[in-house]
Amino acid sequence: MLYLEEHENGFSLYFKDYEIIKHSPANPFLSVGTGEAKYEMHFGNFDIEERLHEKYTLTAHEVLENVPGKKVKIRFHKWDKLYVEAVFMVVNERLEVVFENHTPGLNRTWMNINADANEAIFGCGEQFSELNLRGKNLPLWVAEQGVGRNKRDIITFQADMDHRAGGDWYTTYFPQPTYVSTNNYYCHVEDTNYMEFDFRKVEYHQLYVRNVPEKVVFGRQDTAVDLLQDLTAYLGRQPELPDWVYDGVWLGVQGGTETVLHKLENAQNHGVKVAALWAQDWEGKRITWFGKQLFWDWKYSKEMYPNLPELIKELNGKGIKYLGYINCFLAIEGDLYKEASEKGYCVKNPAGEDYLVVITAFPAAIVDITNPNAVEWIKNVIKQNMMGIGLSGWMCDFGEYLPTDAVLYSGESAESYHNKYPADWARVNREAVEEAGKLGEVVFFTRAGYTGTSRYSTSMWAGDQLVNWSLDDGLASVIPAALSLGMSGFGISHSDIGGYTSLHGVIRTREVFMRWAELGAFTPIMRTHEGNRPDENWHFDSDEETLLHFAKMSRIYTHLKPYLKDIVKENAETGIPCMRMPYIHYEGDAELHNLKYQYLLGRDLMVAPVYEEGKTTQGVYLPDDIWVHVWSGKEFTKGYHEIEAPIGQIPVFYRKESSYKQLFDEIKKL
Repeated sequence: MLYLEEHENGFSLYFKDYEIIKHSPANPFLSVGTGEAKYEMHFGNFDIEERLHEKYTLTAHEVLENVPGKKVKIRFHKWDKLYVEAVFMVVNERLEVVFENHTPGLNRTWMNINADANEAIFGCGEQFSELNLRGKNLPLWVAEQGVGRNKRDIITFQADMDHRAGGDWYTTYFPQPTYVSTNNYYCHVEDTNYMEFDFRKVEYHQLYVRNVPEKVVFGRQDTAVDLLQDLTAYLGRQPELPDWVYDGVWLGVQGGTETVLHKLENAQNHGVKVAALWAQDWEGKRITWFGKQLFWDWKYSKEMYPNLPELIKELNGKGIKYLGYINCFLAIEGDLYKEASEKGYCVKNPAGEDYLVVITAFPAAIVDITNPNAVEWIKNVIKQNMMGIGLSGWMCDFGEYLPTDAVLYSGESAESYHNKYPADWARVNREAVEEAGKLGEVVFFTRAGYTGTSRYSTSMWAGDQLVNWSLDDGLASVIPAALSLGMSGFGISHSDIGGYTSLHGVIRTREVFMRWAELGAFTPIMRTHEGNRPDENWHFDSDEETLLHFAKMSRIYTHLKPYLKDIVKENAETGIPCMRMPYIHYEGDAELHNLKYQYLLGRDLMVAPVYEEGKTTQGVYLPDDIWVHVWSGKEFTKGYHEIEAPIGQIPVFYRKESSYKQLFDEIKKL
């Protein structure tokens, strides 16, 4: 299983017959050094400056121990006083690399992993712009995704000019130091510090860590499906979703009891299938330059929703769940902040005061979840103020804003803990649900993430996209986001139908809403959002045509309930994601490596959303199978096809041999 082959001036290390490491003085496995970094945060976006003091390539090596098949220990060194001792050992049929001993003071590591020219690379968390990462250098740091995310676009330029918040193609809420290769191995780095994964070299992938990492883990399997099962067994999988999730749309509404009930009635009168009302302003609102925002004091607003517990009970009796919102901040004007501050439950600044971080237009405090007492306190808030009044779920927002100069209760470095914060925030919510005995009844959906989030969160959503057609930050971007998450071990995700962010004249149109609703009907969760400026944007009820279209999409979604439940169960049991890269089932087809904007929903449905304005046809690539077009019943085989795609009929195909053939054939009748 583990084999060391020594050769002149170097060695090759094989794991399950695959050459993982090829070390020589010309291509060394390890380099080390020292340095420091400067981080400047602006509204959750980071300007990061590296100050490298020294870097040394460890060209020499000495094999200290070699137990064939099980363990190899090697000392990499340059001179006698500069060294790293690495232990390569097989643990649970994975290869673990542990840096057992090294020169004191080192805090920078570069590792070269063997590569080949034809290899495609996926994963690294949630990536909105790129799917195949070969040829890219990827920073891994939890942050706001940014507005526009393309330095050549005017919207990004304006966001940068106004708030230094434009983002770039690699900025993401959910990076993860995990990649998957088409050579059927994965690599995961166990560390929370800033990293860069560089896939630009032909002969090796270089992994840079601002630390000497705890360990590096490799998995190797015969197929991509087996590889994802192994990866998710290691990282953790999501549980099955409650049955009510699939009974219709989670209708994003706000504005108080009268308004949300009116919107619900209007939707249902037009045939919209509604599983839940999602009222993000259940705890109150504030109006800022950014738009309609929320008052972050986690108890229901008696002004906007005066009888909310009774309303929830009444709606539940009619088969409608009620969902809310929480994040890891506290409004400094609220009662909960006063309590948390008095008890020392907030993250501190270097002066020992509560660290007040500006989020868009106002400052707020951050709950210090390295403090066990603060964790118990916020869990009780969730259990009493949210589940206690009947909420069946919530948006579990943020996690990206921990400043690197913060002072934490645990004494940990905030620079090192920054990436870990969102995973722990998901853990806190998961523990609250489990302690209340509600797992399987209650669902929460997170935005930010890192290693561990896949183990704790029940679902993801793609965050705050622009309400437009932008490839990097609009409708199209949520497709590679879901696929890269699936290749990183998180298999249940969805997006705000219609997007969220309206800035600098970007307004949601009827067409983009309708096309986004078509995409939403073919995802595990179908949920709308009014966005940050609802009065300026198009919604599901903005006109009769949109309402009827939306009703049709909701009927399709609920019709697919048996299939969706089965693929979510498959994700829970095996880690194979719901929205998945077709490549994992058709590994011999290299055309699938760069297919960013279509996906398999489960094993049997190929979905190709229309993501460009004004398009009434859509190009689709089908791998080697017999595919039946859902709307016409026409059969297609392998190759590129231009498919008619009027509003209401995005290209969707099912495998002819699917056991769900009858269910899929009925879609066109809905």
